[in-house]
Amino acid sequence: MKESLVSSAIVDQQGYRLNVGLVIVNRKGQLWWGRRVGTEEAWQFPQGGLQPQETLQDALYRELVEELGLPADAVACLGKTKRWLRYRLPTSFRSSDAHYVGQKQRWFLLRLLADETAISLNQTDYPEFDQWCWVDYWYPLQHVIAFKRSVYRAVLTEFESQVGAEC
Repeated sequence: MKESLVSSAIVDQQGYRLNVGLVIVNRKGQLWWGRRVGTEEAWQFPQGGLQPQETLQDALYRELVEELGLPADAVACLGKTKRWLRYRLPTSFRSSDAHYVGQKQRWFLLRLLADETAISLNQTDYPEFDQWCWVDYWYPLQHVIAFKRSVYRAVLTEFESQVGAEC
């Protein structure tokens, strides 16, 4: 399944894979933080590539179901980044058949409305995450892998004033 998602992903003219990123906040202002399957220290926010004929919102809600097992009504959308943000993948992180050089992302800020027990990481045959926790707002900036750090800084800075917004 992963192979077909990658091969059908939309890539822009500069070679960046179009992607959505999700920042999920709870009522305490903490952020959802997940550990990628098969890694000890690769923690990140949920994200995923757009598929052909898919809108940003379609991709957002598909990723929410696939990665966290949450339906659309389990969250409220508080905001979206004003522009696309991108990072280049180091060569060592690209598969030999990758047809893109990095990710070009629009990020969404979501408030979790459902009880956190509704989160399920095993919705697909190939889960993205094997652990998760709530972290303080700026924690991800110091703990995400270095090549994603500038994007995370831009996202967290843009969303900071919206985190306290009521649903």
